[in-house]
Amino acid sequence: MTSSVPPESAASIPAPPVAERRPITRSHHGDDFVDDYEWMRDKEDPATLAYLEAENAHTDAATAHLEPLRQQIFDEIKARTLETDLSVPTRHGAWWYYARTVEGQQYAVRCRCAVQDPDDWTPPVLDAGSAIPGEEILLDSNVEAEGHEFFSLGAFSVSDDENFLAWSVDTQGDERYTIRIKDLRTGDILPDEITGASGGATWSAGGTHLFYTTVDEAWRPYRVWRHQVGSTNDDVLVLEETDERYFIGVGRTHSERYLVIGLGSKITSEYRVLEADDPEGEFRVVLPRQEGVEYSLEHAVIDGQDRFVILHNEGALNFELVTVPVDDPTDRTVVIPGSDTVRLEDIDVFARHLVVSFRRDALARVGIIPIGPNGLGELSEIDFGEELFTSGVGSNAEWDPPLIRVGVGSFVTPSSVYDYDPETRELILRKQAPVLGGYDPDDYEQHRSWATADDGTLVPVSIVCRKDTPRDGTAPALIYGYGSYEASMDPGFSVMRLSLLDRGFVFAIAHVRGGGELGRHWYDDGKQLHKRNTFTDFIASARHLVEEGWTSADRLVAEGGSAGGLLMGAVANLAPDAFAGIVAAVPFVDALTTILDPSLPLTVIEWDEWGNPLDDPEVYAYMKSYTPYENVGAHDYPAILAVTSLHDTRVMYVEPAKWVARLRATATGDAPILLKTEMHAGHGGVSGRYASWKERAWELAWIIDVATQARSR
Repeated sequence: MTSSVPPESAASIPAPPVAERRPITRSHHGDDFVDDYEWMRDKEDPATLAYLEAENAHTDAATAHLEPLRQQIFDEIKARTLETDLSVPTRHGAWWYYARTVEGQQYAVRCRCAVQDPDDWTPPVLDAGSAIPGEEILLDSNVEAEGHEFFSLGAFSVSDDENFLAWSVDTQGDERYTIRIKDLRTGDILPDEITGASGGATWSAGGTHLFYTTVDEAWRPYRVWRHQVGSTNDDVLVLEETDERYFIGVGRTHSERYLVIGLGSKITSEYRVLEADDPEGEFRVVLPRQEGVEYSLEHAVIDGQDRFVILHNEGALNFELVTVPVDDPTDRTVVIPGSDTVRLEDIDVFARHLVVSFRRDALARVGIIPIGPNGLGELSEIDFGEELFTSGVGSNAEWDPPLIRVGVGSFVTPSSVYDYDPETRELILRKQAPVLGGYDPDDYEQHRSWATADDGTLVPVSIVCRKDTPRDGTAPALIYGYGSYEASMDPGFSVMRLSLLDRGFVFAIAHVRGGGELGRHWYDDGKQLHKRNTFTDFIASARHLVEEGWTSADRLVAEGGSAGGLLMGAVANLAPDAFAGIVAAVPFVDALTTILDPSLPLTVIEWDEWGNPLDDPEVYAYMKSYTPYENVGAHDYPAILAVTSLHDTRVMYVEPAKWVARLRATATGDAPILLKTEMHAGHGGVSGRYASWKERAWELAWIIDVATQARSR
């Protein structure tokens, strides 16, 4: 096992900054809470920026001894990665589209080359290291990013006739994008420029119009606009959603027949459609919103009839798949009825097949339903041949392809791209992500284990390690969790994780309630007034790893981000003895303050997830009983690393900043409590692949250092 360089003596590290206390009393439902650090919310206050910079300086000093290890890990990631590489080309019309990366460049270059044989669906084998005959560079993000410390590509959308490209960029990290248009025939950038967009861009048929969304002051996408390409007229407002619980989005059906506007809260959906060749027409509602009913739709042609294919949860907790005539959406024909054990998650429609994404036994799966002359056939599940895996539908731009692109990977199998032949049920491997340096999957093993929660519920835990890792409690370990929004954390491959596994680490994912791994009930049992199940499930999973001999509490580090950062803050309060360290990335640790303020970004939308503490005293009391900031206690904590970004609009920097200040003022013991703020990034952290590798190497070095010191309690 590789150890880190011994830290400098504590006396040589400057003391952490002490945040000024400016008490503000928050009063709700007869309860008063004194908040000493709410002043940090003012990003324009020089004192706020000075405090964040002081915290960064302290963190730099406290972790300076890890620089050799950080560099070593970065070099390992780099050495395992094929830096000059390209994606498997995807066919659309007369072109194969792909992205390639070049050694030394931070961002991908997006390209296309012409289809040589219309009858050959085998993607061309291209050499990323040399000039590709006939290649057209559509967008070089490295050029776009020049002069910016942050860069994120949002939309990348080619018109139906393949003559125009619409793309959008964010150079602040605040998720407000600028859309531009390129004429691919001439290479000219059109004068059209749309600012303040949400990120996406959708073409009408013929490439005459572009549809996009904008956000309100709370960062909620709430308006759809129509832009006429080449026009100097003001863009036309197509639809505005005034209910603050609803997001709005715009797209196209895979058939390209319909433009689709989707409106959704956390628990309710509504869709409106318009023929794509009539962009200035009026959108019409398919099924009006019904509180608590969610649905999604696609377009299919079955028995010569235009039908919408709809996934819905009306009377079907885990969703039901139906088809309906386009002109009568209430006339349902059930394709897959609701199930207690199978959660239907998504549907992709092709001319001759329905492709169903579903979840069973906490694993993501893919199945195919043929569309034949006599209607729909039976569902056949694709067998990927592993105990643990994650799978999904890949990039399929064509409406009537003979092959369906899918992706699969696992803890030990690198991400792989296949073309699936529905006729022969053959999986044709197109590419497996290369792992350089002699990686051998047979050196590793993955397992599914089950922890017992406080109420007797069995919680799935996915585990990976080297085969030679001891099972006597001496191995260091990292356990990851999320547990919100019905998001599932699947057992996928990670090159960066190898730097842990090859140092003898065990890595585990706790599939806690609040996620979607075991269906909608698993989500419902970890939200609103059941949220504590998320935290106790995670603690039970951590203790299970110890009981099974995978690790010990003084060698176990926990990690989670965003809503998973709330999980980290909660378990730090509830079971500090269960962990040697905790990494909380962009953590939602001041959740009650945020959810009480409807003027803050996304708050009203979040009430369906957490409850409304502003109006409901029971919700207020329940949230206050678990939110990390309010429940910091005068006891010993594990080592804590909080990572945030100044321009994060989803979980504002102020939450971890306040949390760290309160921990420092309240906690006992001498475990380090560190705050690291990226001053030029958003919710997703730094941009650029080398920058992200360096960032992860920084975090992994801290995790290794904490887990291998076996800190005593």
